[in-house]
Order: sequence, then C-alpha cells, then structure tokens
Amino acid sequence: MTVHPTPTGSLVIHSARIVDRGAIVDDGWVRIEGGVVTDRGTGDDWAPADEIVDASTIAGADAVLTPGFVDLHGHGGAGASFDDGVEAIRTGRALHRAHGTTRAVVSLVTASLDDLARSVSAIADLMQTDADVLGSHLEGPFLDPGHHGAHEPSLLREPAAEDVARLLDAGRGTVRQVTIAPELPGGLDAIRQIVDAGAAAAVGHTDADAAIATAAFEAGATILTHAFNAMPGIHHRAPGPVLAAAADHRVVLEGIADNVHLDPYVIKLLFDSAPERVALITDAMAAAGSADGHYDLGAVSVTVENGVARADDTRAIAGSTLTQDVALRRAVQAGVPLPAAVRALTETPARAIGAGDALGALQSGCCGDAVLLDAELHVVRVWVGERPTP
Repeated sequence: MTVHPTPTGSLVIHSARIVDRGAIVDDGWVRIEGGVVTDRGTGDDWAPADEIVDASTIAGADAVLTPGFVDLHGHGGAGASFDDGVEAIRTGRALHRAHGTTRAVVSLVTASLDDLARSVSAIADLMQTDADVLGSHLEGPFLDPGHHGAHEPSLLREPAAEDVARLLDAGRGTVRQVTIAPELPGGLDAIRQIVDAGAAAAVGHTDADAAIATAAFEAGATILTHAFNAMPGIHHRAPGPVLAAAADHRVVLEGIADNVHLDPYVIKLLFDSAPERVALITDAMAAAGSADGHYDLGAVSVTVENGVARADDTRAIAGSTLTQDVALRRAVQAGVPLPAAVRALTETPARAIGAGDALGALQSGCCGDAVLLDAELHVVRVWVGERPTP
C-alpha cells in the first residue's frame, strides 16, 4: 500500500466503484485539483489531467474508491504511543495513514493534569505543520473508577470546572472530544462546559444507566465512547447507555469492529440500531502494526498476545491493534452493507467533530482524501489532499 499527496495540479482516478455517502456508483471517476475534489462522474467523460490513475489497472476490475478514513479515537501504532509526544504521534499516524486513515483525532489516556495540559498544547502546535492531525481527544481523567478499563485509577478525578477549563484552554480550541462519566459529581455541568467551548462531549467509561445517559445527551453530549465497552450492557429491564444513545438521533456511537471488543453479531446490531450514526474507530494502541509483547499505555503496563491487548494487572482489554481497513472488512463480514460500513469510517466521524463539510466525502469542495481498495477491501493506494478548513 502506498500513500501519495494529491498533486498540486490535477488528478483523475477512474474506473472504480465509488462508495460515498451511503451509495455505490459503478465505473466512477473523481477529479482532484490542488488537493480538493472538483468534479466526479461515470464512464470516460473526464477531462485530461496532469495525472491519470486507472483504478482497475492497479486494484483490479472490482476496485473500490472511498473517501479517506477519519478516526475519532486512537492511541498509537507502529510501536509508538500518542502520549509520548510529537514524533510518536507522527510514527503512529504514518502506520494508520498507510491503512487508509487520512485524518485522525489523537487520543490521550488518563494522566496528571499537568501532563495532559502539556500534551494537548503540543498537539495544538503539531496541527500547524501536520494537517492529518485533527486535534486531541481526552479519554480521561473524568472517568468512573469502576469502569476504568486500561486507565490508571489513581489518576482519575471528578470534573471540577477549573480542571476542565484548564485542559480546554491548553488545547487552544483544538480539543475535539472529551470522554466523561456523566454520573460523577459535576458531570452534567462539565458536559455543558465542554460543549460551550466547541468540543464534543462523549459519554464513556461510565456506570450511567439509561436515565443518566439521556440526561447527558440532553446536556449536549453527542458521542458514545466505544459502545458496549467500559459501560453497563443491555438488559431487558435496564437498557443502559447504549440503547439510550441509539434512541437519540443527535448521538454518534463509536464501535470497535475487531471481533474482540464487539462480537460480529453486536457489530451488526450497532448498525441496525443507529443507522448512519456509527463511527468505526480503532482505539488502537502502540502495538497496532507491530509485534506481540509488552507495551505501556499511559501509566498502565499492557501485554499483547495474538493481537489482543490486555492490562497486566486487571486483564482488562487495553485498546486494540486495529487499523480502519480491517474494521471495514470486519463490519462487512458481520453483515453490514458496504456503503454503511464506509460511511462509518468517513462521513459519520467527520460530522461528529464538525468537519463534515471538508472531510469524509468525495464531493466537490471536499478535501481530496481518497482510498483505493481491491475487491477484498485491502488498501492499494491512499491520497491525502489539502488542509481542511477549521
């Protein structure tokens, strides 16, 4: 698989099944100029371009062309953890970009307030030079100790307004998502504070029942962090936060389609329960694209065996070794229609962080991010377009 910046001139990719915005267009072509999609159509009615790519030649007769993937939630890859600074972020992003993830939010695990403030500030600086980084996601420290997962319990804290403000201010408008357990004292007020600052509030690592989750969504939370994981499940007399989120058209449900965090039947259930509102994330840690062995996920020691990451002390699942192209294949294998699975990697996550006008689609005016896959949905080539408009 190869990654190409889209040329400064014009590029036409033709003879592909274009899968975009819930539809499939056979024998399609897309034109990109200066890193921006400018036109598309079918057949051979495209105008000459500086570079012309015949998708059927390099990816086969059933080549598939999609928008670039957008990952809302990932922690690392290629042996590097995003918590370890700029070069680690670049290393991990290179791995995921080669697997189709052209843009990503950088997720941080629970750490001290000082460390988190430094990290979100460094990510804000990085965004000035690395256009594929969309901002930061604070997955802690405002989490339920009883659902801490792979987060260090001693570093968890209640969401005091001044602490929330400190982290948001350190990000200088680039914190895109904050995961919070809404049942914590001050949780609902913190959600309002996060949303007022222009970030998305996400319900996760929580003991919330359906009523509390609903209150969180009414307060402005619009994402459910890795649905089913680190939260109460579904019971016929206690529907929990998953069904509360599925019932609310404003909420996007993150899903980890690796057949470890979610069984294939549950992957399909998620899509059936919340059509057009599932975002397939990786939640990948450093071992993605790397070997089994011992790793650190923030303050937690993790061992990866057969591609499954678990915390050494609790044996809780500790992120994944997933890439988004594998998530696409797992979703389709679970029975999710290809257009719906692609939407969950592109349009829906872009919309969840307010970037739907620039990312997640092969439509005129969108960034020229594109992924070419073969008939088995393996990535063959990736193009990265211009910097998205904030």
